[in-house]
Amino acid sequence: MSKKLIPPVRVLARHHGPILRRRVATLTGAIALGLAALLFAALADQANRLFLLGYRAAWWAPLLATPLGFAAIVAATRRLAPDARGSGIPQIMAARANPLAALRSLTAARTAIVKFVATVAALLVGASVGREGPTVQISATIMAYAHRLLKVPITASVMVAGGAAGVAAAFNTPLAGVTFAIEELAAAYEQKMTLLVMTAVLISGMVSLGLAGDYVYFGAVTDTLPLRQALVLVPVAGVLGGLIGGGFSRAMLGFGRTPLLAAARRRPVLLALVAGLIVAVLGCATGLTWGTSYEPARLIILGADAPWWFGPAKLAATLATAVSGLPGGIFAPSLATGAGLADLLRPLFPGLPAGPVVLLGMVAYFTGVVRAPLTAVVILSEATASRGLLLPLLASALVADAAAGLVCRERLYHGLARGFLPPSEPAPLAG
Repeated sequence: MSKKLIPPVRVLARHHGPILRRRVATLTGAIALGLAALLFAALADQANRLFLLGYRAAWWAPLLATPLGFAAIVAATRRLAPDARGSGIPQIMAARANPLAALRSLTAARTAIVKFVATVAALLVGASVGREGPTVQISATIMAYAHRLLKVPITASVMVAGGAAGVAAAFNTPLAGVTFAIEELAAAYEQKMTLLVMTAVLISGMVSLGLAGDYVYFGAVTDTLPLRQALVLVPVAGVLGGLIGGGFSRAMLGFGRTPLLAAARRRPVLLALVAGLIVAVLGCATGLTWGTSYEPARLIILGADAPWWFGPAKLAATLATAVSGLPGGIFAPSLATGAGLADLLRPLFPGLPAGPVVLLGMVAYFTGVVRAPLTAVVILSEATASRGLLLPLLASALVADAAAGLVCRERLYHGLARGFLPPSEPAPLAG
């Protein structure tokens, strides 16, 4: 064989080197973010448990500790890493516009560390926050740094892949990571992005499954709905859940833009103090609205009765926490709110099993808030192993999405992302 037909080693290295580095960066980034998500989940759950132990020992203590904790966390966040405030999902949506510039703040290591610590601290003082949104920001940061260390170009695809893998690891729901990437994080889901997203989600999911086990987030729901009953329940759950969820989004977006509330926004620490007091009063009065409210939501899904005021109270606590500027997400609190509101539908359908009624109400409210119906359906179906309810869940989510659009035309995360973009940058396109 002629030597001319054998490519020189340098040519092979120049051709395959970048591809190899990109694959290694994706692999190491996905493993690292999967491990970080598991650690984050463990510490967040422990913080929630410690707060509840303290609350049960002295029910009045949060009236002092929660407002002061809110104020301290917001003050520290604004000083150390202002872009760590809020959910984390809008930050990654904004980071797509200029991924390299985002490394200076939106996806900087300092911001991710503050986000991690502040979210755990928020749960330690009883805030109605979740860890899923922060996991998206932290995961995208880890993926970006893995590419940076290996000198691989950091593109919007890297941010999307890291964020999607974060969703998969946070809920232990790989399919939800993919749908979330399509619906929320990716303005244009290009073909070249597909392999990166799928690889990152698969690897982070394997890390989560391997270490945490194949658990069902909310517990398995095996009941199904006959077609005739589904046709009655779907429009009721979809319309009501969508309208209320859309109202929540409108309130959040309106708070950030209403001139009358400009004075409150100019005093962020005082605002956090007042918001913390509202959360403390609601929590002390109900005993159920602290933290993620995961346990009340799980019990409602499995058929337990809940007080009629749980859903509205959880909505108010989540809204107060969200507008306070505290780092933390709204995924888990919104699912708990949806469970409480859906429980109010059960007396209207006494002949139907509790689980399907609650799940349809949950998916409707959650869709109304985030306006991502496919993601909502996949998260709940994977988190409850309710594959027999896929069609009713999808129908309820689509109805809710349409109903929410009547109340709030702008999607929540897209609207919030504007606050993290420089004035010269256009807002993210609706995905």
